[in-house]
Amino acid sequence: MGSSSTYAALVYFSAYETKQFGKTVSVNQFQVKDVRWNAKLGGQDMEMRLVDYFAKEFNDQLGNGVDVRSSPKAMAKLKKQVKRTKEILSANSVAPISVESFYDDQDFRSSITREKFEELCGDLWEQSLLPIKELLTHSGLKADDIHAVEIIGGATRVPKLQATLQDFLGRKELDKHLDADEAIVLGAALHAANLSDGIKLNRKLGIVDGSPYGFMIELHGPDLLSNESSRQSLIQRMKKLPSKMFRSIEHNKDFEVSLFYESVDALPPGVSSDKFAHYSVSGLNDAAEKYSSRNISSPIKANLHFSLSRSGILSLDRADAVIKISEWVEVPKKNLTVDNSTDTVSNNTSTEAGTETTSEGQSNAPVNEGVKDAANADSAGMNGVEKKLEKRQYRVPLKVVEKTVGPGTSLSEKSLSEAKLRLEALDKKDAERRRTAELKNNLEGYIYTTREKLESMEGINKISTESERQAFVEKLDEMQEWLYTDGEDAPATEFQQRLDLLKSVGDPIFLRLSELTARPAASEHARRYLTELQQKVSDWEKKKSWLPKARVDEVLSEAEKVKSWLEQKEKEQKKTSDFSTPSFTSEEVYVKVFDLQDKVASVDRIPKPKPKVEKPQKNETADNGEKAKSSNSTSEESSSETNPPSEEPVDSSNSKEEPTVDENDTEFEPHDEL
Repeated sequence: MGSSSTYAALVYFSAYETKQFGKTVSVNQFQVKDVRWNAKLGGQDMEMRLVDYFAKEFNDQLGNGVDVRSSPKAMAKLKKQVKRTKEILSANSVAPISVESFYDDQDFRSSITREKFEELCGDLWEQSLLPIKELLTHSGLKADDIHAVEIIGGATRVPKLQATLQDFLGRKELDKHLDADEAIVLGAALHAANLSDGIKLNRKLGIVDGSPYGFMIELHGPDLLSNESSRQSLIQRMKKLPSKMFRSIEHNKDFEVSLFYESVDALPPGVSSDKFAHYSVSGLNDAAEKYSSRNISSPIKANLHFSLSRSGILSLDRADAVIKISEWVEVPKKNLTVDNSTDTVSNNTSTEAGTETTSEGQSNAPVNEGVKDAANADSAGMNGVEKKLEKRQYRVPLKVVEKTVGPGTSLSEKSLSEAKLRLEALDKKDAERRRTAELKNNLEGYIYTTREKLESMEGINKISTESERQAFVEKLDEMQEWLYTDGEDAPATEFQQRLDLLKSVGDPIFLRLSELTARPAASEHARRYLTELQQKVSDWEKKKSWLPKARVDEVLSEAEKVKSWLEQKEKEQKKTSDFSTPSFTSEEVYVKVFDLQDKVASVDRIPKPKPKVEKPQKNETADNGEKAKSSNSTSEESSSETNPPSEEPVDSSNSKEEPTVDENDTEFEPHDEL
């Protein structure tokens, strides 16, 4: 038994043997034989009995004809507390109930005994047995035939419900091996892991489930037979899951298919109509027209293929048309030939063979001796043709289109636009509600925090007068009183305005209080940094001489301005009362210092310039010598070309001699090439 429904399932446990990794192992399995339920009975019904009881008691206490049931907010508070009271009664004989600010700022406190609770729910105990009675009636079993009774669901913790089940089943105790709240979730996870290929269980578990609902089919279309157009049973209850089935009808025109639950009284929770699916099957008209010119031997059939998933969902997967045609077709003739033989048995066999082929409409070929003559006879017989009656079957796929029915039907454009506008309006209301709650909390938090600061913070007397603090406290009390009376349903803008009003009074006071210690600390920090800056500039002159003097002077000038500004502000602050607005704040000091630090850092990051590297000069003497050698070689080549060769032999030693040039001699006397 859960919060809103009660189920009873009949399960058969067994074991079977199978092969795993070459070994025979035993696998436990269970099969769901039947399921019965009451969709209108659950733990919530018990809670509503308590809600009505305590609401009536509060109305009697309050009097004046007030009915607390008319306040949704009060009833929501009561339901929340009643749930806890029911849980306490499961373990105790008496349970209290307490609701703060139940109605019109009045608290409600009471108590109830377990006996009174059982009396209020007296008719519910008998209703809880109906699913079990129906289960035993339809299965033909008796209470003694049941091996174990396992109870799950949060409502099964009620002692009276357990006692009622024990008396009906004749048992001293019920089985409670599973966690009442987590059993269904754990079972679903185990079933999913058992079906999954990616999760391996240490021990396989066999699960054979059945469909808790029966399904019916109804066809709509022209020229349908009366028995086919009426609603017919398609799947019986507790059909094994998953399953596949098909239905065949004789029809040659397009039609539609509707699927229904078998019983209108046993629908799934939240379902109002027994019709849950509608399909349009088309293509039969085209198929019938396409084959109408041929000899159709039997009426056209349409096969509908259904599937029932593991989740118990029935759907029409596909449809096809079956067309049977009988036609006379021409086939080649084939004659049977055998070799002549003197044996009588062979002659008789040849005669019988010739008789059979004649009966099939084939002519006999002459019987000749030799293999070659027989082959020639066969090829000659293949030249003729004959007509033969053949039956052919064609399957034509049909188009199946699902039409959504029930709550899933598509909205019209007008309805869709109206729904979008309603959703946008609800979103705006939710955003405004969240903003209102946030600003209300901010106002409430500011009131409590500020009052605590005024009472406990040290130094508050130094920066504010007694009259100023007293006026502020009165303003806080006035705002708090409004918050819990007229401000209960105030809009967000009003909360924001009242919060700004309080801050306009309180922020200057707390600013002066914080500056009382923060301002001297900021001034001391600024002076310390200015002293460190002087030392840093001295280090620049010694270690970073490459820094531009103009940039360094700019830093020193800015530091002098900060120092002058700080001295001036401190003089003004000494003349200003602590009860007045300070002449300067610590934040202003830190801003000045941070700006100065940024300029110092920009100068300090200037890198040292790289030294200029001069290119090495070439030796002019060596260059002149090389030029002289090149000129000499050029002159020799020119003279050898212009002067004809001498007929007298030339000494080899003289021929190898070449004029030399002193490398240190910078002047070169060129030869006369002419």
